Amino acid sequence: MYVLGLKCRECGRKYPKKALYVCDYCFGPLEVDYDYQKIKESFVSGKLAKEKITHRAKNLWRYKELLPLDKEPTDGLHSGFTPLVKAERLAKVLGLRELYIKDDSVCHPTLSFKDRVVAVALSKAKELGFNTVACASTGNLANAVSAQAAIAGLKSVIFIPADLELGKIIGSLVYHPVVVGVEGNYDQVNRLCTEIAQKYNWAFVNINIRPYYAEGSKTYAFEIIEQLGWRAPENIIVPVAGGSLISKIGKALKEFIQLGIIDSKIKTKIYAAQAKGSAPVVTAVKDKRAIIKPVKPKTIAKSLAIGNPADGYYAVRTVLDSGGWAEEATDSEIVEGIKLLAQTEGIFTETAGGVTVAVTKKLISQGKIKRNESVVISITGNGLKTYEVLQERVGKLIKIKPNIHSFEKTVRNFSGRKKLWE
Repeated sequence: MYVLGLKCRECGRKYPKKALYVCDYCFGPLEVDYDYQKIKESFVSGKLAKEKITHRAKNLWRYKELLPLDKEPTDGLHSGFTPLVKAERLAKVLGLRELYIKDDSVCHPTLSFKDRVVAVALSKAKELGFNTVACASTGNLANAVSAQAAIAGLKSVIFIPADLELGKIIGSLVYHPVVVGVEGNYDQVNRLCTEIAQKYNWAFVNINIRPYYAEGSKTYAFEIIEQLGWRAPENIIVPVAGGSLISKIGKALKEFIQLGIIDSKIKTKIYAAQAKGSAPVVTAVKDKRAIIKPVKPKTIAKSLAIGNPADGYYAVRTVLDSGGWAEEATDSEIVEGIKLLAQTEGIFTETAGGVTVAVTKKLISQGKIKRNESVVISITGNGLKTYEVLQERVGKLIKIKPNIHSFEKTVRNFSGRKKLWE
């Protein structure tokens, strides 16, 4: 394949292809270093690259030249190539000309975009000789590691905040990993796992093999571009937790431009979406400063509840370099965003998706997103995982006796639905 090794994102120091994640010289994070010239030579031209990719299996490995393996992939063969939905009804409500939903809440083994990064992480973990994988997670990653480790025949150890949504806890336990609930928030869980990773010979997907794991996020953007007919959208709204997804979307766009697959003239503005109770990246963007000030998360969007994001600095830089912006959504706005997407496009998203919908609405009203431009909203997880937040905020069940008289008597008097019977 085309991986030269790892390199520091700050000082550029080179490292071998091992389970490393931080520079021992400047303490900057490491990332995968590719031989782009060799990749370009293998594709010959942007046109040939498109033809090669189009004829491959419809999973994330269709972009394997830009993923960090030295051998053929062994795992995650059912991940990727999720729908890009043209959202005409939602576009009408929001007053947009061209709106799409990139829906990673379906067609994945555990119904979230985390299946992408885990597919790459587990394949690389096997290359590096690990037989046990682990993670620190706010839920979706726990589900993805548990499920794909079961398929891969690897042992797995999952660390989560003890107060996580029940659906996500069961969504991990069913695959029979070791699940550890830590009495603390995600940042405390992650700190603990960093200590454990130094002592045990486990592949922590988002710690010691994070440089490889993070590359899987690029496929989200690669697919959007391919599904739009090999063009980049003018705007994309991305939920931000640790900051990896949004920064890798920025990297993916640059890679496709560098390889001549898309036109460099189209500038994609990237927007960060966070919950009001956990918005350190939004604050930094609005203050136009690179330093992230950690917060103590308090929000119903638990999958985004990371107060000290590992890639926060790079998320801010991605947004500002693209000419985009950042905004936050309150808990009530998140719920309304979930309901709006469901009632217009029939897509049931988790709280993170409610954040992106609500933030998109705000950005349009603020004039940050132009109504005549193409827009992609990122939906990264399924609503069945966080249905608890809607229990008291949706319509109520109508109960009747099993006869027509009870039906007509009850429904005719039901508030707000009289027009159905007129």
